[in-house]
Amino acid sequence: MAKTKMKFLLKMSSKNLKFDASYLTRNCDMANIKTILSTAIENHASDVHINVGIPPILRRNTELIDMDFPVVSDKDVEEMINSMVEPDRFKEFKQNKDLDFSTSLEDGHRFRVNAHYQRETMAISFRVIPNEIPLIDDLYLPPIVKELTDLPRGLVLVTGHTGSGKSTTLAALIGVINTKYRKRIMTLEDPIEYAIENQQSMVEQREIGCDCPEFASGLKHVLRQDPDIIMVGEMRDLETTSFTMTAAETGHLVFSTLHTINSAQTIERIIDIYPAAQQNQIRTMLANTLQAVISQTLFKRVDEPGMVPCTEILLCTSAVRNCIRENRIYEIPNIIETSRRLGMQNLDYSITEMYSKGYLDRDEAIMRSSNSGKMEKTLVPMNNAVEVVQAPELVKAKRKR
Repeated sequence: MAKTKMKFLLKMSSKNLKFDASYLTRNCDMANIKTILSTAIENHASDVHINVGIPPILRRNTELIDMDFPVVSDKDVEEMINSMVEPDRFKEFKQNKDLDFSTSLEDGHRFRVNAHYQRETMAISFRVIPNEIPLIDDLYLPPIVKELTDLPRGLVLVTGHTGSGKSTTLAALIGVINTKYRKRIMTLEDPIEYAIENQQSMVEQREIGCDCPEFASGLKHVLRQDPDIIMVGEMRDLETTSFTMTAAETGHLVFSTLHTINSAQTIERIIDIYPAAQQNQIRTMLANTLQAVISQTLFKRVDEPGMVPCTEILLCTSAVRNCIRENRIYEIPNIIETSRRLGMQNLDYSITEMYSKGYLDRDEAIMRSSNSGKMEKTLVPMNNAVEVVQAPELVKAKRKR
C-alpha cells in the first residue's frame, strides 16, 4: 500500500482545470471502492461512474471529472459489487442485468447505487445522498410548494429528468410534515435514500428488494398499515401507477415522482400507461385525485458553486380538472400562464426569476427555455439589474467613468 496524491482533470471546453484532493491510501492494482467514494465526497461530487476499461469518473456541478485511479477491469467491478451486496442479490443482478441498492461508508455517507451491464461488461453508477434532509426553505423552491404539505388528501407529483432533484424535494416535503404534524408516514423507495428520523410523525421506510419484493406488492399492503401519508419513490409502470392512484383516491395524501419534463406531459403519461378502454375512467380518477405537479430542471449557478432549480408549478383548480376530464390537456399551459396569482408558474417565468436574482448564466437561460426567442428579448432589459445583483461595486465604478 502506498500513499498517492489524487488528481482530478475537469474538461471544460478548451480549458483543463486540475483539482487536487487530499492524500489517500489505495491499492496499486485495484482502486478500493471505499477510497473512490471517499474521494468523491471530499470533492463534493453528486455522482460516481465505474466502467470497465477507463478510470472512475465523478460528476460535480454537471461536469464530468476524470479521477486519477487505475483503469478498471471487469473483475474489479465484479468484486466491487460483491463487496456491497449479499450473494443472493448478486445472483439476482447476474440474472436481471440490473440491480438498484444503497450502500454507505463508515463515516455515515450514503449512496444510491445502480449496477448494470453495458457492452457485456459490468458497470456501476453511484448517486451521493446527503446525510441530512435539506430544509425546503433552502431549496429555492416557490413558497407554494411548502403549502402542499398542508393538503388533507390527494396526489402530489414531483417530476423531472434523472438528477433533477426530485428525491431531494420529496424528502424536504416529508421533512416539513414530520416536524409539523402528528402523522403516520409510509415510504416505498428503491432504494431508501434519505434516512428519516421520527419527530412529530411516525415514519416507516420500506426498501424495494429488502423490505418488500416490488413497488406493487408494497403498495398493495400499505393500505392495511394505517398510513396518513404515503410516499412512492417512482410511478414506473401500470401496476405501480394503479395502486398509487387508488391510495390517493381512498383519502390518503400521496407523494410520488415521474420522469417527465412538464405538467401536461405528466398527465398524458399517466393516462397513456392504461389500456385505451380504461383511459376515460382514469381521466376522471386523475381529475379527482391530482392536487399539484412540480416539474423541476436544475441549472448550474454562476454566482457560486452549486445548482439551483427552475420549476413549473401546476395546481389543480376546477379549470384544470375539467381539462383532464375532457381530454383538453393542450389547454393546461395557458391555464398555468394566466394563473400566476394562485401560485402557478411555467418554466420560463421561473428561469426569468432566477436570472434576475443573479443565479443563472444568460446564454444557458435562453438555450434551456421553452421559447428562446422570447426569452432573449425578455432578458435584455434585465441586464443592468442582474449586474447590480452580481457585482454592485463594478457597476458603480463603470457609472463613475
